Amino acid sequence: VNGERGHRMGHPSPKYSAEFKQQAVRLYRERGGTYAEIARELGVDAGSISDWVKRADAAQASPEDNPFKVAEENRRLRREVERLGRENEILLKASAFFASRQL
Repeated sequence: VNGERGHRMGHPSPKYSAEFKQQAVRLYRERGGTYAEIARELGVDAGSISDWVKRADAAQASPEDNPFKVAEENRRLRREVERLGRENEILLKASAFFASRQL
């Protein structure tokens, strides 16, 4: 069953919450063992566990911080900035249009 979650063509990889990733990293660090052992227990790919541990290490976060939550927030904020930029462009064009009609 867990193997069916892989990266098959046409099926996006599953999305895991920041909390899930943080718990997986904590579990790996507390228990030791291998990425594969933790991955089997959690039903995820061992490469994902490895990536999450490396990202957590790179963030050099304190145990209370969740670097995955920060990454999620950064993605959300980037999308919001893009959306606001598009809206601002539309408003500028509308403003220029209405200003030209008043002449």
